Amino acid sequence: MAALFSPLTIGDLKLANRIVMAPMTRHRALHGKIPGSLNALYYTQRAGAGLIITESTEIDPYGAIEVPTRPGLFNDEQEAGWRLVTDAVHAAGGKIFVQLSHMGRTALPSQLRDGRWPVGPSALAAAGKIYTANRAEPYVEPQALSVDGITTIIAGFADAAARAKRARFDGIEIHGANGYLVDQFLRDGSNIRTDNYGGSVGNRTRFLLEIIEAAKEYWPTDRIAVRLSPTNPFQGMSDSDPVANFAGIAALLAPFGLAYLHIVTPVVVPEGQADVAPAIRATFHGPLIVAGGYKRDHAEDALTSGKADLVAFGEAFIANPDLPQRWRINAPLNAADKGTFYTTDAKGYTDYPSLELVED
Repeated sequence: MAALFSPLTIGDLKLANRIVMAPMTRHRALHGKIPGSLNALYYTQRAGAGLIITESTEIDPYGAIEVPTRPGLFNDEQEAGWRLVTDAVHAAGGKIFVQLSHMGRTALPSQLRDGRWPVGPSALAAAGKIYTANRAEPYVEPQALSVDGITTIIAGFADAAARAKRARFDGIEIHGANGYLVDQFLRDGSNIRTDNYGGSVGNRTRFLLEIIEAAKEYWPTDRIAVRLSPTNPFQGMSDSDPVANFAGIAALLAPFGLAYLHIVTPVVVPEGQADVAPAIRATFHGPLIVAGGYKRDHAEDALTSGKADLVAFGEAFIANPDLPQRWRINAPLNAADKGTFYTTDAKGYTDYPSLELVED
């Protein structure tokens, strides 16, 4: 049996295979950031994955009103919408974690409710611009979070964790990657604090560790996971020593007994870029997911070599709802229509043909 199709148990959760659907923003929630029947169909079509990780799901009730179709999990309506999704996925035999996130400094002031201003660990604007539906604008200098502000956001993550439990998710993934708020605390290119949340690796990881501790009120630690992106420059991110930093972060996470650690690491490390994955593997001994442009052969190599325990796939799952079955029988794959990745209807979302439709 190919490694991709071998089962795996994380905590007490049995996964049918090692093929993970990566978290991917698709902008198909109903207005008000509420998942609906279209989202339920999309995820259910992909229930053959060993594990589905939802798209980035906001915990901040003041966040991103300009993007009403990116889902949230901070009110009762959103909770009920996600319950529709999880019930459908479970009925199809799937397993699903929700990825919880906060945009931090990468939001625009115009996207926030009640005149709120973007926040971050430090008053450092991200390099580059943020692209919205109608324009591109430079990132603004965020307001450095006070300790009270940090405590409030941790409480927001805890509330979302509680809602995820009531919505019948199988677990939660804390988004500490790709320039979102947790990532902003973890890397020294965005965190120059001099208090207990800045400076040393331990201090910069404190925010993440306190989120995990807060989530433990509602979830056992083997149903809590974390995603990291040690070298991804997206949204102006950087770190002066990613190998030492993220090996240290992984070591701090190891004692929790997490469901898994999910790292974004390129299949082929570009020349001059640090290869962080081996250092993380050496310090984190729980289940490890890798993501970053992997194809089937790359994934098999990662599993058989011990580099990872599971592999997450993005674009291949967008275009192939039955991706595991196609790979199992060596069927050809559908090509993805990138022009519909971030539109708002069924086209390019739930209308990709499955093998049964192709054969009919």
